[in-house]
Amino acid sequence: MTRRRQTDDTCGIAQAAGVVGDWWTLLVLREIARGHVRFDRLAAELGLSRKVLSERLTTLTGHEVLERRPYQDRPTRYEYVLTERGRDLLPVLVSLQDWADRWLLGDGTLTGTATGGSGETIRVHQLVGTRIPDGLELPGTDGDVHSPVAPGARATVLFAYPATGVPGGPPRPDVPGAAGCTLENRLFGEAWPRFDAAGIAVRGVSTQLPGEQARFAAAENLPFVLLSDERLRLAAALRLPTFRSAQDLRLKRLILVVDAQRTLRHALFPVTDIPAAVEEALALGSSL
Repeated sequence: MTRRRQTDDTCGIAQAAGVVGDWWTLLVLREIARGHVRFDRLAAELGLSRKVLSERLTTLTGHEVLERRPYQDRPTRYEYVLTERGRDLLPVLVSLQDWADRWLLGDGTLTGTATGGSGETIRVHQLVGTRIPDGLELPGTDGDVHSPVAPGARATVLFAYPATGVPGGPPRPDVPGAAGCTLENRLFGEAWPRFDAAGIAVRGVSTQLPGEQARFAAAENLPFVLLSDERLRLAAALRLPTFRSAQDLRLKRLILVVDAQRTLRHALFPVTDIPAAVEEALALGSSL
């Protein structure tokens, strides 16, 4: 067994690797972020032996990355949820995914979009039929927190975008496929009466700070709420595609149509024709 060097005792990377630097541990965290929080479901999703899964869960709970919460008596059964310490690892997971999408599954190009047969595209379309995890809430431009799925709506159209311009702020760095976010918000705003008449909620989401989004929403007089995924909770839960712009992780443009039971029914990605995508989202939501 290799002896750990004394210098590793004060190295944050080495210390973090001692907690999460293992293939199965990272995948356990990935699945819990996706809402698979019960032992049997984790074992099934990962194809992992109960012994190995139990060991990884014990390690993560011991380091207070996860917390066990009982959900059944006689016999007592537990679900495993992320603690605050664990939620702070979500940006690490998304950063690893972003790096792999670009350098291992892609050709190294920095882009805000994707090709039709890319790993990102396949992953987004595989979301159809899955549920947005319960309890996931994000800060909105109205100062409140919201579920990505609007309660009481026939359907929710959730559109992700990289970043809008901030009134009075500097221009955003130019990344291929990332432009047009202001136009996208305006087009959804113009079409909002038709969405509303059909009982369809509209919500936009980006990784911008809530204050930035609030200033933009006020300047544009948007009739729907924008959500901030600054902590990458939604990105981790759905494994959404991202790219780096000025060292910030940004969501790539996509549209999800979610039914009232929180099930993803349709996914539009990549989005290259924004006006057509807005109309398609309205038609898909109306069909539910």
